[in-house]
Amino acid sequence: MPELRKDPILGRWIIIAKERSKRPTDFVIEDTKTRGGFCPLCPGNEKTTPGEVLVYGREPGMPANSSNWRLRVVPNKYPALVIEGELDKQAEGLYDRMNGIGAHEVVIESPNHDDRFSDLPHDQMILTFRAFRDRIRDLAKDSRFRYVMVFKNHGRAAGASLEHSHSQLVALPILPRMVTSELDGSLKYFRYKDRCVFCDIIHQEIQQNVRLVCENPLFVTLAPFAPRSPFEMWIMPRKHSSSYVAIDEETLAGLTDIFSESLRRLDACIPNVPYNFVLHTQPLGSDLLDHYHWHFEIVPKLTSIAGFEWGSGFYINPMPPEEACRYLREVEL
Repeated sequence: MPELRKDPILGRWIIIAKERSKRPTDFVIEDTKTRGGFCPLCPGNEKTTPGEVLVYGREPGMPANSSNWRLRVVPNKYPALVIEGELDKQAEGLYDRMNGIGAHEVVIESPNHDDRFSDLPHDQMILTFRAFRDRIRDLAKDSRFRYVMVFKNHGRAAGASLEHSHSQLVALPILPRMVTSELDGSLKYFRYKDRCVFCDIIHQEIQQNVRLVCENPLFVTLAPFAPRSPFEMWIMPRKHSSSYVAIDEETLAGLTDIFSESLRRLDACIPNVPYNFVLHTQPLGSDLLDHYHWHFEIVPKLTSIAGFEWGSGFYINPMPPEEACRYLREVEL
């Protein structure tokens, strides 16, 4: 029988359609990878991108935007929002509008065109998570911005338009609805129980050990109780922290370890699976929050959003998270 599950933070209901349940091998992944052609993100093509705003691994004294680098961050050539100008907030009757001010940046995670993020060695992958932290810190200096959205689209079905492995940051002058919903839901829980709901989730999942995918001394990877997609995972620090930018080098290393393991487990279950991951962290300029807990959400692109989902706001997931977790834990790496 299908099951309705409620997300304890957002109050969002998910339908677990058990009668549609599949094994990992039942998911058909279309190979839409392109070969050949010009890649603006490869070394030697730096002049085809906007000038870098951050670079790691270039020898001192080398000119900016030259080919010797391990990771680059550049403004998006076709940005969703632009950094120049004023917000100019206006009302039009009952409607509100403002200029599309923000920042849109691309994190080029490796100089090697064929590298997949899940296969990057530890010392290369950690640069990506360090770049997220360093760019958020820098963008936070701009008083127009209230939030920096960090995300990765892997695979054509998940929205990736370039094959070369990269992730993105978008600085926003407003808080995204998902963030405000999480902040509101976690604050409501905190006021009732005087505890962080994310910390309680971590504690319960470690105790029950049925949706715990993997762990290390600093982080856990969980299959959430009410997942939107088969094989959805949340990566969460064990120690309470609301701000990703407060992360230190030791914690960055632990995050890299568990992120690498989690993605390799996912890829071993469903090779070449398209996915998105998104960083959820506190708004810019706010004090540390007792009720909120930063985390990453990894959501494979394995189901379609159609009329029922758009109309109801529900997601239909054909695989219970306990079953997905079992596959993820038992797969050979």
